[in-house]
Amino acid sequence: MTVAHLFAGQGSQRVGMGAELLKSYPNLVRQADAALGYSVADLCLHGPAERLSDTRFTQPAVYVVDALAYLDAVRRTGVIPDVVAGHSLGEYAALFASGAFDFRTGLEIVARRAELMADAGPGAMAAVIGLAESAVGEILAAEDCDVDIANLNAPDQIVVSGTPEEVRRVAKVLAERASAVVPLTVSGAFHSRHMRPAAERLERFLRGHVFGRLKIPVISNTTARPYEDGDVVDLLCRQLWSPVRWTETVHHLLAQPDPELREIGPGNVLTGLTRRIRAARETAPAAG
Repeated sequence: MTVAHLFAGQGSQRVGMGAELLKSYPNLVRQADAALGYSVADLCLHGPAERLSDTRFTQPAVYVVDALAYLDAVRRTGVIPDVVAGHSLGEYAALFASGAFDFRTGLEIVARRAELMADAGPGAMAAVIGLAESAVGEILAAEDCDVDIANLNAPDQIVVSGTPEEVRRVAKVLAERASAVVPLTVSGAFHSRHMRPAAERLERFLRGHVFGRLKIPVISNTTARPYEDGDVVDLLCRQLWSPVRWTETVHHLLAQPDPELREIGPGNVLTGLTRRIRAARETAPAAG
């Protein structure tokens, strides 16, 4: 069996998340509070929802819950995963699990990332349901718009990202062929060309850190393949402006011997995406 842990990202947050975890790991919660300058438990448990949905606060909160959920899963089951992956922000929890950095260092990096992403706005994102990547790409190219494909979440769920005006414009065109186009509650054009300045600033910050050798393979959002030694800074910076290749990531994991994919963190978004990717994989015509 190949056990894979999948870590949730931004969008999985909800008021009340991580209640038992935050109670069970008081030392790490105190570390988090000291690093952030506010009570992460109060934020997770009481919000308010508007604050918890603010990128500056969302990302540190979800990272904390992801990391504690991982430690708790290993403590309860005694099973260390064979491979890990995380969706966007979740990749930082995956790197923590693999030993790239300790809990507090990871949180400090995530907090800086969150600031940079929040300051990179304004921007908008929308989920396109019922169209393949190729069809979305053709429409974006034909519209000659300032919008990029940001997330390849499932074969029929593609997220686009760009300036608010252009996303609204192209969403109307996409809606003519898609089952639905759903605006996302974000303040920036994440995983698009508009994040390159933020990525440059993140790189300068990351260069001030020393990263540990990865003890568990981590599948990169950017390449959908395992990190190589020395890749951490480059891939985390590229991740900000490159598409999250989640469908390819799950395909890579499902190709492992007897794969068991377990979602770690708040919610079950990744479990739902895995189910859709697996179903599409099983019904796809055989090559040749």
